[in-house]
Amino acid sequence: MNTNVIGYWNGKKEKLKQIYPTISDEDLNFQEGKEKEMMEMLGYKLGKTREELNSIISSIK
Repeated sequence: MNTNVIGYWNGKKEKLKQIYPTISDEDLNFQEGKEKEMMEMLGYKLGKTREELNSIISSIK
């Protein structure tokens, strides 16, 4: 697993949990090869499209 992706994701997921307190650590569990499923589930829970989620995640500093 690419450690750059993991480090990047760990920082982003903490900020996402602050913005959207309804999502859990389990919802944000990164598994290589399962990114699509994670994004679909997050989109469903938050009522966002994949494009909206990508935009939100990209905008987090």
